[in-house]
Amino acid sequence: MEQPRRHPSRRTALAAGSIVAAASLLLAGCGSKASETDSANAQSCVDTSGSTVKVGSLNSLSGTMAISEVTVRDSIKLAVDEINAAGGVMGKQIQLVGEDGASEPTVFAEKAEKLISSDCVAAVFGGWTSSSRKAMLPVFESNNSLLYYPVQYEGLESSPNIFYTGATTNQQIVPALDYLKEKGVKSLYLVGSDYVFPQTANRIIKAYAGANGIEIKGEDYTPLGSTDFSTIVNKVRTADADAVFNTLNGDSNVAFFREYKNVGLTPQQMPVVSVSIAEEEVGGIGVQNITGQLTAWNYYQTIDTPVNKKFVEAYKKAYGANKPTSDPMEAAYTSVYLWKNTVEKAKSFDTKAIQENAGGVTFDAPEGLVTIDGENHHITKTARIGEIRPDGLIYTVWQSPGPIQPDPFLKSYPWAAGLSG
Repeated sequence: MEQPRRHPSRRTALAAGSIVAAASLLLAGCGSKASETDSANAQSCVDTSGSTVKVGSLNSLSGTMAISEVTVRDSIKLAVDEINAAGGVMGKQIQLVGEDGASEPTVFAEKAEKLISSDCVAAVFGGWTSSSRKAMLPVFESNNSLLYYPVQYEGLESSPNIFYTGATTNQQIVPALDYLKEKGVKSLYLVGSDYVFPQTANRIIKAYAGANGIEIKGEDYTPLGSTDFSTIVNKVRTADADAVFNTLNGDSNVAFFREYKNVGLTPQQMPVVSVSIAEEEVGGIGVQNITGQLTAWNYYQTIDTPVNKKFVEAYKKAYGANKPTSDPMEAAYTSVYLWKNTVEKAKSFDTKAIQENAGGVTFDAPEGLVTIDGENHHITKTARIGEIRPDGLIYTVWQSPGPIQPDPFLKSYPWAAGLSG
């Protein structure tokens, strides 16, 4: 998901080159495959001669995204602790080096460079916004290191140095649209934050709508942190669409849903489908303001399987009985195990060996069985539509028959032709 770039008061010289490269990538925008550079010869300082191996966690522990990313950091640590308790990776204990991306793309780039070049980590787990990922991408490519990125995003990207363990578009947004179409929805109103993720998602939604007889009755964007939604919600109300597709992010959802309820709009009258609200955010919005609304994800705490029950129990034991689990943190937890399983298949911590052996690696995750696609470095995901209930949890009301193969460039959808150009 995307977040606007801001300019911090200082930048370290260490990351200057990476930041320039990141800016070039941001200017290029979405829709192009990340280039494979000649970074294969980059010298690694990863030390596997002892009894430990270092990995990094890079999440926003401060700033506007901290409310979401702290739980991702916690789930990464949970996976590391579990793996260490079970004997580690290839007989080595994992040493976790944590850094704060501070909700700033440039800081993510700086801290990624530090983790790779100074801390000598074998892999990094983290990032949330698309701007943080795009800022880090050239850092990982130029150093030939690995990033495991755990959050659903807008697709239209692939890099040999990133493993995408959150959903791409055909595993979240497209199934949500299919669900709405099956329910008879013939018109949509699009509301989003003013960044790459919502804008790109809505380009995809409009292409789908055009091919499926769905009218787009309005499209509005607002800066991250916006709290005045009276005008937008009034436009939504008067447009009288069958449903709203919501790509707002962060605290803006609180103000939006409160105003939505204040004007008398209900899930029965005009349901809202959100792709950035998970269990962690429901409490902040206020369950009374969002009960009955829909979400599109791949994981919910309420999934009724032995594997998920064990995961939820372990997470709550480690971090508190009142702490919910959610999709991004489950994907982060899963990513650590996918890295472990790939290292053990490759019998090496080396980047090239992991890249060459990643295809077909599986993990029986809390969301269900996932498998790495060796070509695009995304993973199979089961799509789920959920309904928010009065207890603050999200319950599955529809799910795909099985895991969906990742198609980040939407090549299998004729209506998407030209979107990635």
